[in-house]
Amino acid sequence: MIGTLKGMLTTVRWLLRRPVTAHYPEQHLPVQERYMGFPALLMDDTAGEPFCTGCMVCVRECPTQCMSAQMHDNPKFTDGTSHRRKIINEFEINLNRCILCGICVDVCSFDAIEMSYEHELASYARAGSRADLDLLLEQGRRYMEMSGWNPENPEKNVAGVALAKRAAAAAAKTAAGEAGPADDSTEGGE
Repeated sequence: MIGTLKGMLTTVRWLLRRPVTAHYPEQHLPVQERYMGFPALLMDDTAGEPFCTGCMVCVRECPTQCMSAQMHDNPKFTDGTSHRRKIINEFEINLNRCILCGICVDVCSFDAIEMSYEHELASYARAGSRADLDLLLEQGRRYMEMSGWNPENPEKNVAGVALAKRAAAAAAKTAAGEAGPADDSTEGGE
């Protein structure tokens, strides 16, 4: 009889505890800040284009070869609104093959790819695990908003900063070019 009461008391205690698990997909547990989800491509808002130039370093260094990319000439470079000569035309990641190692982020020198917080990209179709350029840029936009992301090297990678730096250097060069010969002519005339 006492054993039965102890068993009932244990059952009641466990019944009144808060559940440890979430009833997925109705409930979602919050994602930790240090969680590393799938890779995402980031946008340069100053030029309205992705940071990615299609240099293929991430594609070559990926241990599972889950990425593919193609680049083309950047029309904004000829307009002078971007400092990137080449830009990404197509980019695809096979998310079933991605092991979330983060090597692509480490080798990218253009601040173009980051490990996002995305982890719920399951689908029923076999080709549904392939993330194309539009999906990767959308994930990157959400990641930038959620994390407050800032580029590590804005002087090199952000179009607005790089173009302003070039314009300042060109203005300084022309100012030095105008002042230089004038000073030389006055010194030669004395």
